[in-house]
Amino acid sequence: MQQSSQVAPHVAAQRAPGMAAGAMPADPASAALAAVAAPGAERIVIDRNLLLQGIALQNEGKLEQAQAVFELFLTHIPNEGVALYSLAVVLMERFGAERALPVVERGVQVASTFAPIWYAAGAVQQRLGLREAAIASYDKALELKPDYVEALINSGTLHREQLNHHAAIDRFNRALALKPDHLNAMSNLAIMLTEFKRPQEAVAMFERLLQLKPDFDYGVGSICYERMHQCDWSHFDSDVAKILDGIEAGKPIAKSLGVMSITDDAAVHHKCAEIFAQHRYAPRTAPLWTGQRYKHDRIRIAYVSPDLREHPVGHLMAGIFERHDRTRFETIAISIGANDSSRLRQRMVDTFDHFIDARLMESAKIAKLMRDMEVDVAIDLAGFTADSRSEVFGMRPAPVQVNYLGYPGTMGTQYMDYIVADRHVIPPEHARHYNEKVVYLPDAYLPAASGLKISDHTPSRAECGLPEEGVVFCSFNHDYKIAPHVFNVWMNLLREVPGSVLWLMSRSPLSQENLRKEAAARGVDPNRLVFAQRVPRVEDHLARYRQADLFLDTHPYNAHTTCADALMAGLPVVTCMGGAFPSRVAGSLLHAAGIPELVTGSLADYEALALALARDPQRLAGLKAHLRATQSTSALCDADAFTRNLEAIYTAMWRKTQLGGATDALSGAAL
Repeated sequence: MQQSSQVAPHVAAQRAPGMAAGAMPADPASAALAAVAAPGAERIVIDRNLLLQGIALQNEGKLEQAQAVFELFLTHIPNEGVALYSLAVVLMERFGAERALPVVERGVQVASTFAPIWYAAGAVQQRLGLREAAIASYDKALELKPDYVEALINSGTLHREQLNHHAAIDRFNRALALKPDHLNAMSNLAIMLTEFKRPQEAVAMFERLLQLKPDFDYGVGSICYERMHQCDWSHFDSDVAKILDGIEAGKPIAKSLGVMSITDDAAVHHKCAEIFAQHRYAPRTAPLWTGQRYKHDRIRIAYVSPDLREHPVGHLMAGIFERHDRTRFETIAISIGANDSSRLRQRMVDTFDHFIDARLMESAKIAKLMRDMEVDVAIDLAGFTADSRSEVFGMRPAPVQVNYLGYPGTMGTQYMDYIVADRHVIPPEHARHYNEKVVYLPDAYLPAASGLKISDHTPSRAECGLPEEGVVFCSFNHDYKIAPHVFNVWMNLLREVPGSVLWLMSRSPLSQENLRKEAAARGVDPNRLVFAQRVPRVEDHLARYRQADLFLDTHPYNAHTTCADALMAGLPVVTCMGGAFPSRVAGSLLHAAGIPELVTGSLADYEALALALARDPQRLAGLKAHLRATQSTSALCDADAFTRNLEAIYTAMWRKTQLGGATDALSGAAL
């Protein structure tokens, strides 16, 4: 799962065209204040100098005084575009977008040929989540002023969020053609390059950004994350040190999902999430739900996700959606991601009472829809992952708001009430690292028994590109989860177990090349790394696990869905349990599967256990037999019980709101 990216609308004070700085009074602040405060000020002769004085105050950060000047000016010249623009900017900065909206709406009516007022309208609408309206406003600004760089950038950002990638790239490239060193344009284009799986170009763009502005927000973290996707560890230690120092200093240096790949320190994860949430997702509007108690025959639960499609989250949750007790729960899906027209997508469409395709809906409208539908419990299945809409939850559309499954950690906000976990991923003593109240499921928090069928056909070793003899170590994790210290252990195992191979997932030619180089640098034949190619059907992919002997987990970011897949396919997993949620998921699943002996507490123990198992085929066979024998009996495989337990949590949350109880009454509850 990839971290979401969002660029806030840029609204800055802009001097009126044709007004030279030399025409301003020597002391514009005192002159403007005198004009506003003097008795009979409303009768003074207003001229352009007063407007300049307001802009000077605005540039000095004296926003209250600037607002007074602009409002005074507009009582005499109500249709002046520069004054309306400047007032909108001040109101946006002082009170938020809602307060500025009437001003820009008036401005585009009375000053419709003034490009900046259309730009301001777009920025206000963008901040309010009115995406289509904002794009139209930016387009109008660009029609009037084709070289309006900030309008190009914000329009490109919105097109990217709407998944109109080519339109987004066009606007960022146009902006850079006008201003080659424009930081926001470079940042947005770099983000697009990451989304188009062009990591080398993305890293080059981020490096150029940091040359121009060494403290550019999230620049260091973005470079590190993209290098991890390439398995390029040439700067790993220095990147990690910079990131950890930056987080300690409270700087927006790295996004929280990327930090999960480099450290298992729960306190660091917590602080990073709070920095990111405050920087990108601080609530900007009044809450939509303000304490009303709904009276429904059934509890209304709404799942909000961009991943209701062929995606790990979709596969994990499909069976749970189907098992919800429809006599007690009215189920709503708010799909904010692409419709891939897959069988899985249609399966979910058919499952819910209400399936709403909200991908093109503005965030404010989604939140209002949820409020109008009187959702009792809203579940965010995405958190800060790709294409999420955390701002929807920031508008407080529901009495109960839950962080669950898609994002393995705290969101660091005050508007998410709960996080659903288990006692392995969040031990009670770790709860202090979560802004949400922790509520526990009795077994694993991750719903492994998705109901997905594994193909009856098992491909041969030859068909998988594997040798006919020798131990097959397997790790089908994403490349960004492979850290150098774990790779060292894997190479040690290959050296210690003659004839063994390491079976990895093919993600990109570049990461394959780098991993082969890293193997050679550690004295291991690069050909002992075998890369599995993608296959069209998930069922066939899962069947391949049967040809592996042992799954080697990653650290500090464990296998999550991938671990569940391996266990459901009957493949034992060895893990090293760390100190934070992402490094404890495989351990949680192994406990639920009834084989906690495969959970270790250090990389040294992890290596020793994996080596012992590789040298003991009978023990490995016994573990596989255990997984096969407990397919219908272990907690890992009981989807019905899992659903009932999850429903018990939702019911308890709902009851607290109905009874007026404090949310912390559920903290630490095992339901």
